[in-house]
Parts: sequence; C-alpha cells; structure tokens
Amino acid sequence: MPERRTVALVTLGCARNEVDSEELAGRLAADGWELVENAEDADVAVVNTCGFVEAAKKDSVDALLEANDLKDHGRTQAVVAVGCMAERYGRELADALPEADGVLGFDDYADISSRLQTILSGGSVEAHAPRDRRKLLPLSPVERQEAAASVALPGHGDGAPAAPAPAEAPENVPADLPEGLAPASGPRAPLRRRLDTSPVASVKLASGCDRRCSFCAIPSFRGSFVSRRPSDVLNETRWLAEQGVKEIMLVSENNTSYGKDLGDIRLLESLLPELAAVDGIERVRVSYLQPAEMRPGLIDVLTSTEKVAPYFDLSFQHSAPDVLRAMRRFGDTDRFLELLDTIRSKAPTAGARSNFIVGFPGETEADFKELERFVTHARLDAIGVFGYSDEDGTEAATYEHKLDQEVVDERLAHLSRLAEELTAQRAEERIGETLEVLVESFDEEEGWIGRAAHQAPETDGQVILTVDSTEDADLAPGRMVRAEVVAAEGVDLVAECLIEEAGR
Repeated sequence: MPERRTVALVTLGCARNEVDSEELAGRLAADGWELVENAEDADVAVVNTCGFVEAAKKDSVDALLEANDLKDHGRTQAVVAVGCMAERYGRELADALPEADGVLGFDDYADISSRLQTILSGGSVEAHAPRDRRKLLPLSPVERQEAAASVALPGHGDGAPAAPAPAEAPENVPADLPEGLAPASGPRAPLRRRLDTSPVASVKLASGCDRRCSFCAIPSFRGSFVSRRPSDVLNETRWLAEQGVKEIMLVSENNTSYGKDLGDIRLLESLLPELAAVDGIERVRVSYLQPAEMRPGLIDVLTSTEKVAPYFDLSFQHSAPDVLRAMRRFGDTDRFLELLDTIRSKAPTAGARSNFIVGFPGETEADFKELERFVTHARLDAIGVFGYSDEDGTEAATYEHKLDQEVVDERLAHLSRLAEELTAQRAEERIGETLEVLVESFDEEEGWIGRAAHQAPETDGQVILTVDSTEDADLAPGRMVRAEVVAAEGVDLVAECLIEEAGR
C-alpha cells in the first residue's frame, strides 16, 4: 500500500488564486495525495501567495512563516510557496525567506506532485527563476491560441490541447472534469478539485492582461491575455453545477477583452446566455470589467439576460483626466457617470462597485477633489480605496513628483471615510426592494446569510435574512429565495424572506 501523503492548500489573494488552488488540488489528488483542510494536519503546506500590493505580500510572508511554525509542534514537514508572489520574485523570495522549503512558479504546476514529493523526501527543488511572461506569447492576440499550448496558464488546466473526442463519446463532457469522473473515451480533462462546499465558485475566463497601466506589475508575471475556449468554460460550469454550485463568477484580469484572441471580441455576449442556461445554475456573475472597453451589446446582455446578474465591477481607479493619463488609462468623471447612467437606464437596481488609488504621483488637490466628485455622484454599492505605493518594475515607480506619505495617508483616510458613508447611503436606498438572495450560510448570532445580485462574494456586503422560526428549516445553503429589504447596516442589508414566493 502506498505511503499516505497529505497536503493542505492555503490560498491568499483574489478569486483567480482560488481557482488556481483548486487546479493544484485536482492535480495532487489525481496523483494520490490526500487533501486536508488545515495546514497542521498536512505533511506539506502549500501557500498560494498574492503579489499584488505590499499589504498582500506581507500577508503572504506571514502565512508562510505561520505554516513554518507548525513544523515544531505539528505534522507539517515542509512549507512550499506558489502563486503570484512566488512567480514574481522566485529566487529572491527563497533567499529572503529560508523558512520556505520550496518556491515554485507557474511552470512547476504541471509537475506539482513530483516537486512536493522531492521536497517531502528531503531533496531540493531549484527555486523558480522569474521571467517577463509577456514575452512568452506572440504580440498579436490572434496568434496566441496555438502558442499558448506550450505556456503554463494556471486555471486553464495543463495547457495541452484536448484530444479529439471519439464519435461515441457522450455529449457535453466537462472539459475540466476531475480525473476519475471523466469517461475513458472522452477528451483529456484539466483537473480541478473543489476545496469547499460553497454554493458559489469562480470560473477562470482568461489569464493575463494586455493593458499597460503604469502602476500595475500583474502582466509581467501573469503574462499576455489568453482566453479560455468557450467550450471549456461552459463544460466546467456544467461540472460545477453537478457539484451543487448555484452561482458562478467569471474571473480574469480583464473580462471585457474575452474573445479578442479567438477572433471575436463580442464572444462574452454570446457565452453568457449559454452559461445562464446550464441546468442547476441560478446566477452568473461577471467581474473585472474595464470601463474603456465596455460596449453597448455587453451592457445589454448583462442587464437583460435571465440569471445573469446585472452587476458591474468596473475598474475606474481614478476619475481626474491628468491622473488617468499618467496611469495610462482613459476616461474622466463625466464619461464614467454617463456609463453608469446608461447601465441604470436599462437596469435601475444594477449593482456597481470599483476600486480607486489615491496619492498617485503628481495627483494635485484639484485632482483629488475631482475624484471626490465622481465618487459622490456615482452611487456605487461597494468601494475599495488604496493609497499609492511604488511597485517593483512598474513605470509609475520611476515617476517624479511623488507625494509625501503623510499626504497619501490623509487622502486615503478621507476618501475611505467618504466611501463608507456613501455606500451606506446606497444600501439605505435599497430598502423596499425585492431581491433574489442566494442563501450561503447560517450564523448563530445573525441567522441565515446570503447575497443578492449586486453583491459579489467577500467584497460587497451581504443580506441577513429574517424568517419566522417555523420556516427556518426551509432555508439551506444553495437555495435562492425572494426577500424584501427592510433595513440596512452599513453595506449589509436586512431582508424579510418571502417564503411563500421562495424560488428554486
């Protein structure tokens, strides 16, 4: 009998990282590793790091150190770093953090089992050597799909083209069906293993980014934009629905670019109705939209397709024209407000959220006031505010006219307070609305918790459902119910469950 090997995956950062972790879990499970929830119960703790901003990097280092401490009093024998921070810094991270027994990049994912086995057996695996992943694929998007087969794309599977399915293969075989569930005669399947039982799951729509925002290093370590095939996205959604998932969230660095390397920039508009029609799926949500790339047809589909959430996660970042140009972005306050007005003219209760950077090099007091003007009039449901800091290898890090940290901190605190006040007001505006709420969990103090169409997981608040005690048993995670908003608590809503009109 083979020796029992256990592994735990600790995931930090965004939903894209969560998908990558589930791919790693699928690969490891297929090779005989036993997945455990807690790092202290694992032979190997794999920390999927985030390398986006300084705070995220610090959290990643802290998680690696915390896992390393388990070696002294737990089962854990090895700690391995993967993910964006490991990909971005590689050997530099390994030298600075000897507590990590391995630092693996994206190119190691296909052989993750053998890498972990070597480390667990006392051997060493050479630390990842970072490289600019933008240079791994052709400059022209339409030439990338064939070349992408030889490049590691986390969340896309093994990167190899699927073998043609024989004529007798069942229809609609999920492209991402975990090994052991795929029919022997079917196509090779990228692996994915769910790490929780949530009724919500993210689906990778694409990887990489072709935009060159001056403050962002993501394209250098995530690479150029590559779309997944629509069939893969659709079939993975079918598989997730079979696992009990009710809501899927489409994630990538830039969903509005989906299809441009497949010859159809409007491919998302045709894919969304197909995803919404998958049996068992109750809601499809699209994240990470670029305002400069929004088009009327996409707005129409997002606001009028049954089971597609009228939800707009728009990456505004700022609204003062001079700051946006320095960021190598486009738009201004009035154009952004016009975009939001267009959306709400089609779906008055549509959800909208965004993130903003304050204290960007050269940002004047007038620029900051212009950003305040936009945020005040935008009526966003959720707002994230970040203070500018230099990121290694970015154009903005070389800019002059950096603001004093004291000024950055003051503006960050001011806009954060304003954002908190404005989003609370927006939540109060929703009192009286009837919502479709996906029930997600039960809290001993608050009761049943769910989310409405305007609320993405973990970022945009939640709905606290009130029901008669005799009806509590009718609710369960994964059930979609109708509820009327009766109160607001910050960005959270309190809603009375209309149990007689309960949905699916």
